[in-house]
Amino acid sequence: MHAMADKGVGDDQMANAIRALSMDSVERAKSGHPGMPMGMADVATVLFTKVLKFDAGDPAWPDRDRFVLSAGHGSMLIYALAYLLGYDGMTLDQLKNFRQLGSKTAGHPEYGHAPGVETTTGPLGQGFGNAVGMAIAEAHLAARFGDDLVSHYTYVLVGDGCLMEGVSQEALSLAGHLKLRKLIVLFDDNDISIDGPVSLSDRTDQLERFAASGWATAAIDGHDPQAIEQAIEEAKKSDRPTLIACKTTIGKGAPSKAGKAAAHGAPLGEEEIAGARKALDWPHAPFEIPDDILSAWREAGVQGSRDREAWEARLAASAHCEAFKTALAGDYAQSLIPAIREHKQKLVAEPVKVATRKASELALSVVNDVVPETIGGSADLTGSNNTKTKDLGILDADNYGGRYMHYGIREHGMAAAMNGMALHGGVVPYGGTFLVFADYCRPSIRLAALMGVRVVFVMTHDSIGLGEDGPTHQPVEHLASLRAMPNLNVYRPCDAVETAECWELALKNIARPSLIALTRQGLEQARVEQDDDNLSARGAYVIADVANYDATIIATGSEVEIALAASRALAGENIKARVVSAPSFELFAQQSESYRLEVLGEKPRVGVEAGVAQGWDQFLRLKDEFVGMTSFGASAPAKYLYAHFGITATAVADKVKQLLA
Repeated sequence: MHAMADKGVGDDQMANAIRALSMDSVERAKSGHPGMPMGMADVATVLFTKVLKFDAGDPAWPDRDRFVLSAGHGSMLIYALAYLLGYDGMTLDQLKNFRQLGSKTAGHPEYGHAPGVETTTGPLGQGFGNAVGMAIAEAHLAARFGDDLVSHYTYVLVGDGCLMEGVSQEALSLAGHLKLRKLIVLFDDNDISIDGPVSLSDRTDQLERFAASGWATAAIDGHDPQAIEQAIEEAKKSDRPTLIACKTTIGKGAPSKAGKAAAHGAPLGEEEIAGARKALDWPHAPFEIPDDILSAWREAGVQGSRDREAWEARLAASAHCEAFKTALAGDYAQSLIPAIREHKQKLVAEPVKVATRKASELALSVVNDVVPETIGGSADLTGSNNTKTKDLGILDADNYGGRYMHYGIREHGMAAAMNGMALHGGVVPYGGTFLVFADYCRPSIRLAALMGVRVVFVMTHDSIGLGEDGPTHQPVEHLASLRAMPNLNVYRPCDAVETAECWELALKNIARPSLIALTRQGLEQARVEQDDDNLSARGAYVIADVANYDATIIATGSEVEIALAASRALAGENIKARVVSAPSFELFAQQSESYRLEVLGEKPRVGVEAGVAQGWDQFLRLKDEFVGMTSFGASAPAKYLYAHFGITATAVADKVKQLLA
């Protein structure tokens, strides 16, 4: 517990500094959400001055407590705190430029842009899911390195909206199952949503809901500092995660809008702010913080420096020092590249015909051996996704040191938790489901891309080739829609060699998430000659060349096999078609214009993929052709599927001949 900086400054005065900065910044911006920061100011004051372990002088201290603002619309709460606590770069000018282009103070908190922001939030419930992942990472690293180096709590502020979102159920039930005792949820229980009272749309007893999943719960007055501190200290002693429902008044202090929806998502207005200043006994001008109050906040910001320095001394003396630093650095190229190269050599020496999901398992056996930071998992599809390799051990409430998680049928919760794990640092999460269920976790995939964090989404059963499950499980538009997402690398390897290369690329890229799309059906190994270079790193390359070619066939994944068969068939008719494999559209787009032209050539081109044509414009011109999914909805036995939809070697060869005619 921290001591207050100045005995003459009360909790109410420190909290009112948050309220004043929040309502002034929103008013200046003429947009924003003043209500939540004003309502939760008392909770935030107690948390940051009396409980939270952190050092504003070193925001990246690995053993700091994490604070996640899941209700991201209340972003002025965290910006006001960052300024008051003295975080470098968070100035009054930044607060005055709230929600303005180019400022650090975006309308919703953005990871990497403002100090003290642990994750990008705004899409409600996502921060809650991220916090679960952070708590998982903390428990795992504590088991691996010991609590001398890793022992911190994760606090997450949620609102009614966060708890209405479906992802919250996935997150809370997973956390309860894992008994993540260092996860504490602070619920802004203000009974107000944008449309009006929460009772318009919900009657859930949140305490009972959380208790049903194994959580400890408490209900307090969110404006009583003593009750707040006592509840948090009790939560820290619990053997389970804890929900603290903080009964608050939204827009506390506003004379006519407090407790009403009018305080939620719009500036209070000059007259209302003047009344709030009077009600809060805050006679100071906009953005003016009295010296004694600011001094008290600044002292709170540096109190954790003593804890940090003691931790640094323990780290320096620890036998785990180098391994811990390696885990946090996350750079595995030195060990990963030679291991993957050796794996490729073995595959070339003894080619295999396997589904790329199985090829992924083979690659993961190598990866998980040389990268001890990986934590794998699956949304109840372990045997189908092939995401578990031997000797990982199950990560559960009885063994946080395990490296494989059974996420249950919680695709969205899994993806959100993996984002949190990656943000926490020290681990590299990957998790699997069917590609068609990327729809269930798309919001978290998008946020991973927006934040630029290394998460690997393993998506198997990637086309109509999965067969008998029918059109509900057969992806058609998914590859195109995922490739349309900025800063996400989508990989679709054609065989075991490319699959290994794609795993290497996914793990080497620290600042971007990856999605690896894998087949259910077995594929012949197309790469049978040794090449120490990672050819997939170019995004697309000539996999089967021929001199004086007449046409180029470009394919991805399972359709490379079809393209190669078409090329052989055309050769029998004295038509020379070379084949390009394109495992990553994103990486190919990053290559030089000369390289791209060299690969694609000027001759007629045919693209082949068991999906829609959107996104193929970087490969195909208007005069070129595409063989893919032009219609769908009918189901057929697996062995007839490709013929049923016209995706065959004969169809591809015919397209080439049509172009040459």
